[in-house]
Amino acid sequence: MPIDVMMPFYGDVAQFRQAVTSVLEQTDGDLRLVVVDDCYPDPEPREWLASLTDPRVEYLRNETNLGVNGNFRRCVELVEADHFVVMGCDDVMLPDYLGTVRALARTHPGASVIAPGVQVIDDQDRVVRPLGDRIKELLTPAAQSGRPVVLDGEAMATSLYHGNWTYFPSLLWRTGPVREVGFRPGLEIVLDLALLVDLAAAGGALVHDPAVVFHYRRHEASVSSVQAVDGRRFAEENAFFAAEARRCADRGWPRAARAARLHATSRLNHVQSRVLATVGRLRRTNASA
Repeated sequence: MPIDVMMPFYGDVAQFRQAVTSVLEQTDGDLRLVVVDDCYPDPEPREWLASLTDPRVEYLRNETNLGVNGNFRRCVELVEADHFVVMGCDDVMLPDYLGTVRALARTHPGASVIAPGVQVIDDQDRVVRPLGDRIKELLTPAAQSGRPVVLDGEAMATSLYHGNWTYFPSLLWRTGPVREVGFRPGLEIVLDLALLVDLAAAGGALVHDPAVVFHYRRHEASVSSVQAVDGRRFAEENAFFAAEARRCADRGWPRAARAARLHATSRLNHVQSRVLATVGRLRRTNASA
């Protein structure tokens, strides 16, 4: 059964080509790649995809711009396979990605989501370890005796409230549970975290294997980076975690409720972003003086 690789597109065309090429060059080629163009103004991506003449590739263009959340939801609506990935149009699958996550899904057929190992790259394809990603590494559950980590219920939610150590574009989702839960409307930054904890509340499980098979691109132009600087990210996060703490308390999950109230990594990220933004302003001021 093919795995659906859904790719919401609006961004850098060169990185998009690299992302698509990495999908089509998987050692496990049993896949369907669906590019969902969110009204990008240049026809080049569509024309380039057509030139590939690969029957595994489908291209769709939204009638209107749906934005991040809307296009993710559109991608899920278009899924036909039992498992799917919503891959960033600037990320890179390493050759064994699909084979690895497919094997994990077969070994853990009841899992709602598979989280493989990830390395972070910058705009120049260099492997980097920014502070936030080093913290993610510390928060990631450690595999025991080489076996994948399996989390569910309150343990899964608690782990993710301490800090979302997963990388959304790298995750393999089981279609049935995701369709039942769905993305929460109105969220832009924490929509992936919301989906994960909603799956935990619905009885789903997360399987993590640390073997690195995916490159996640970190760059300043990303939605999360831009919104971190102007404060919208943290307004959304603060409202989300406050509501989650109440929900977990009502559900009888005291450890998860406490982790949601603390949301320590979100607070630390807020402080770091404010410091970096201040330093950047000072540098620009000094440069223009």
